[in-house]
Amino acid sequence: MKRALVILLALVMCISSCMSLVSCSDDSADGKYKIGICQLVEHVALDAATEGFKQAIIDELGADAVEFDVQNGQGDPATCSTIANQFVSNNVDLIMANATNALQAAAAATGDIPILGTSVTEYGVALEIKDFNGTVGGNISGTSDLAPLDKQAAMITEWCPEAKTVGLLYCSKEANSKYQVDVVKAELEKKNITATLYPFTDSNDLAQICTTAADNCDVIYVPTDNTVAENTGIIDNICEPKKIPVIAGEEGICSGCGIATLSISYYDLGYTTGKMAVKILRDGAKISEMPIEYADKQTPKYNAQNCEALGIAPLEGYTAIGEN
Repeated sequence: MKRALVILLALVMCISSCMSLVSCSDDSADGKYKIGICQLVEHVALDAATEGFKQAIIDELGADAVEFDVQNGQGDPATCSTIANQFVSNNVDLIMANATNALQAAAAATGDIPILGTSVTEYGVALEIKDFNGTVGGNISGTSDLAPLDKQAAMITEWCPEAKTVGLLYCSKEANSKYQVDVVKAELEKKNITATLYPFTDSNDLAQICTTAADNCDVIYVPTDNTVAENTGIIDNICEPKKIPVIAGEEGICSGCGIATLSISYYDLGYTTGKMAVKILRDGAKISEMPIEYADKQTPKYNAQNCEALGIAPLEGYTAIGEN
């Protein structure tokens, strides 16, 4: 009897120990979805998209159901690649890639883990997809920050009707920036306006290229360009003294150096991306069948301070940045 009791107790202790190990294993992962977020660089628009993404998931799943690993690429595509590969090593459940370079890095890192992009203008351009039909397929989908470029081109002539020459300032390392300025250039040339591309490679030559553009153009257009967004002070310090107005692709850039923009809410864009993540993680949606989603609202806004400094009267129908 004693021996039988000893064996029974040993079995109970063994089972208890095993259950404890299982419990510890579950606790180490906390039963949470692991989501890696690679954001190319810190600036207002991308920060807002990341916050919107996280909030949508928390609203749907609860804060206790998800673990976010937010990493910043510091504007360096190579750093984004390192981050994406680390996410793969950590076996995250989903990667959110914020901006084109982050998306490209994630796509190169894995063909299995679901990847949702946001703040990406044109997925066909970013991923070199010929005849892009709106659905990437494979393990990638997401949201686009593309605002109507024809309307942005029209803003240039609306705000600066006397302009004969327009400088299109953009970072040559950002494929989607090149896409945007090419479209705007074509739209302006339909109006017989001379549009010249002014590509810069990084923040080191931005001042020089911007100065050249300001010296040779009546107005400057900048797209939704992440390097510009990081360095609006450089552009403003050059263009304002020369009385050269800047039309911007999004609100954050406009608040730093522009006079007007047709912008979207990057927070709302990120929120939409977060809801897509929930469909994949909780509801079992197939990412390969999810088309790219777009912002459903664009808001015309102006920078009151810059307009005043340049002596430009705000146009009717535009809201001052900072006002609801």
